[in-house]
Amino acid sequence: MESLLTTHNRRADTEVLARQGLRLPSITLKCLKTAGIYCQPSVSIEHQHLAKKYVLRGVESGGAVAEVGTYASFVDEHGSGLPWLQRVDSIGVNGVHAIVVAPVLIRVEMLRIERTYDLLITRHQLAKSGKGQRPRLESSILFYGRRGSLEMELWGKDVSFCGAVYPVFYTRAGERAVLPNQFQDAATRITSAVCCLGCRHCHLLEPRLIAPNQKENPNVFGASDERSATIDAAAVGAA
Repeated sequence: MESLLTTHNRRADTEVLARQGLRLPSITLKCLKTAGIYCQPSVSIEHQHLAKKYVLRGVESGGAVAEVGTYASFVDEHGSGLPWLQRVDSIGVNGVHAIVVAPVLIRVEMLRIERTYDLLITRHQLAKSGKGQRPRLESSILFYGRRGSLEMELWGKDVSFCGAVYPVFYTRAGERAVLPNQFQDAATRITSAVCCLGCRHCHLLEPRLIAPNQKENPNVFGASDERSATIDAAAVGAA
């Protein structure tokens, strides 16, 4: 009975981690707040009333000071950069940088304390609920590396290596945790992000490119997804 309860608790913890992102202790949160670093890793379900479909919304945010840094952003299922919906400029630094919407999001989140790093990569998609109901958010963990190390000061004397390196992670048994190939570029980018002092720009999301002879339709979301359209058709009555 105790074994079953432990397994259930671990499964629940994994689900929370996949859905909400890195769970930071209060002392770490206090340190980030004191340093003026704001990171919003949450993913939400939004309804596009004109397009009559549901999408996922995420925010690229974060930055660093010398001692600590945290950052969250998103890529597509192949690890490539996603176009932002809206770039956000603000007076402060180390905060919100851009907003993205898509039918599927791969969240990349990292925390750095000096030369020690945590990396969490999660997949988020819309899943069918009951007939006529709003779709639910389905989240899963693709990679979780804890207490990885990178013996470089990318925020200082080793800044020239930014965008070329990422931390090494190990399992509890001492074996190297292998990061999926398609997410290695994203890992190098977010490693740079958590070392970017006073960050004011995007590290993963990219500008949306429109062909010169193409007119943008504000009522149509560019990323087509048959699976998302099926979910939207089933849930349109829940809007």
